[in-house]
Amino acid sequence: MLIKTLVENTSIHDSVQPAHGLSFYIETNGHKILFDLGPDDSFEKNAAYLGVDISSVDVVVISHGHADHGGGLKRFFELNERAMVYVQKQAFEKHFSRRSAAEIKFIGLDKALSENKRIVFVEQQASIGDSLKIFADVSDGQGLPTDNKSLFMEGSQGVEPDDFIHEQNLVICENDRKVLFLGCAHKGILNILARFYELYGRYPDDVLGGFHLYSQSRHTGEPPEKIRQLSELLKEMNSQFYTCHCTGTEPYQLMKTYMSGQINYLAAGSQLLL
Repeated sequence: MLIKTLVENTSIHDSVQPAHGLSFYIETNGHKILFDLGPDDSFEKNAAYLGVDISSVDVVVISHGHADHGGGLKRFFELNERAMVYVQKQAFEKHFSRRSAAEIKFIGLDKALSENKRIVFVEQQASIGDSLKIFADVSDGQGLPTDNKSLFMEGSQGVEPDDFIHEQNLVICENDRKVLFLGCAHKGILNILARFYELYGRYPDDVLGGFHLYSQSRHTGEPPEKIRQLSELLKEMNSQFYTCHCTGTEPYQLMKTYMSGQINYLAAGSQLLL
């Protein structure tokens, strides 16, 4: 399995454009996949540099309904005429971020794109062939990221706290290996891993994505003690972790002191062979 990070907040060198968001290109035995599309056309520019042919992609999975993960969708449809795009059915509802007491910003997807015939609306779980699985039915049992309190959606009573039922995760099963991809872990990284364990009877071999330990808009991270506790729990799972984006570079560095080689960071331009 070949993985190339097309979009991330940072980059490994000047030839790759950083952008606040996330996009992974994943090449398996049977598929060429984009997991998330970043905030704009950054994925296109970086794909060209990294030797990725966007027109050959056959599956797209958008992790949740925020623009930093699905803002490139319009451009993707212009570049690719074949791939189906899998999203939770609530992903195109209106989503907001509260930047201050006086400012609330729309951060959702372009609803007009939901009419495209290549959009596949997922209800909690889905399978794409034998090797690709999607799940979204994650409980809140072990706590949620603090920054979720600043994120909202349009509900029946107006703007209300986001419940993140629009967030989904991708599992790729290949050569007896199970690899978990997640966007921002708004439902909580421990909760997502607990649901994975319920589904598969073990933890994933590898986990890639953001853990939402840092708020880019508010420039604040989770308390160091919470990060230490999380790191100790993740270590016990014996998975390999590759994090990025909303984990934040400072929380990552702290996790690295506890987890050592069990965790690494994927900046834009990174390539990984599993």
